[in-house]
Amino acid sequence: MSVELHKYFETNKETWNKKVDVHAVSDFYALEDFKKGKTSLKKYELEALGDVSGRSLLHLQCHFGQDTLSWSRMGAKCTGVDLSEKGIALANELNKELEQNANFVCCNVLDTSNFVKDKFDIVYTSYGVIGWLPDLKPWGKMIAERLTRGGTFYMIEFHPIVWMFDYIEEKPEMRYGYHQKEVIYEEYEGTYADPNSNMISKEFGWNHGLGEVVSSLTEAGLTIEYLKEYDESPYKIFPELIEKEGGMFVTRDKLYPLVFAIKATL
Repeated sequence: MSVELHKYFETNKETWNKKVDVHAVSDFYALEDFKKGKTSLKKYELEALGDVSGRSLLHLQCHFGQDTLSWSRMGAKCTGVDLSEKGIALANELNKELEQNANFVCCNVLDTSNFVKDKFDIVYTSYGVIGWLPDLKPWGKMIAERLTRGGTFYMIEFHPIVWMFDYIEEKPEMRYGYHQKEVIYEEYEGTYADPNSNMISKEFGWNHGLGEVVSSLTEAGLTIEYLKEYDESPYKIFPELIEKEGGMFVTRDKLYPLVFAIKATL
């Protein structure tokens, strides 16, 4: 890893460590409701993966483990991976408090195979994950390494079109290229979970088009079962979204999708 890339990852890790404290008390993550039994999983991933009881599941970039533990509550044997030490520490606390048997590992997701040697029936990742990675080829390779033969990879992610906009100003402005290879740096007050927080987020990220995502998986040996695009998002993390009945959010004009999902097998 280059010195420059190492700096990017370290800056991101520092920001995510700070976010853990903010997010753990936010309404967005509703941690107390979660502790009482409410799942953090949304309809897309629940419908896609169905009954996970008895299956092994690797959750990539798990933050502080709510989705991991939600799958665990449904009977899966789970391992969660994340870059943030504070995120993994809180995940382990929740795992103990909720009397689950999930396993959590702190590492850069691209280095997962150096820290996790098991193979899994399911590899899962969701919402705001691939933009932290400069190159998806090693990501796809790692996913293939961690899947059992015939295993399932599922990702649900914000659509690359939404990352073409800069949301720092009140009105989103299209500023970044769909195929942009250059790193994107943003520094702003607050987080998506608590815009009113006084913490400063310093973030390095990268844009990835759908072609790049699909190719990184197929080149690693996975077979794409489907690629779906949705006009609705379960999260209101972009400005001016309108809430529909049922808790989903849409843009006013629906000119572009907000979310995409890929299901693939090895």
